[in-house]
Amino acid sequence: MKADLPDLSVRRQCSLLSLARSSLHYQPRGESAENLAFMEIIDRQFLETPWYGSRQMARHMQREGHRCGRHRVRRLMRLMRLVPIFQEPKTSKKYSGTRFTRTFSETWP
Repeated sequence: MKADLPDLSVRRQCSLLSLARSSLHYQPRGESAENLAFMEIIDRQFLETPWYGSRQMARHMQREGHRCGRHRVRRLMRLMRLVPIFQEPKTSKKYSGTRFTRTFSETWP
């Protein structure tokens, strides 16, 4: 992007590149020092208890005296790509044992 081109305006350059003009001057900010400290605590605890989700992790941090809510923990865990291990529900699995040993033709005379 060059702002000093006389024949192409900034608006036209952005439309040719399929960029929004507002994103031209956007400077991404990193995480704060407090969030980095929280991420370190979450990472350390997640190695010990990989089944902790955002709710249990937030409770753990509050027990340790850190002021951090569940939504913040969820955002940081998503940023770190931490997915807890959980047991899958077994609601749609067929019964594996043999419940009925006789068929209909065996019971009918």
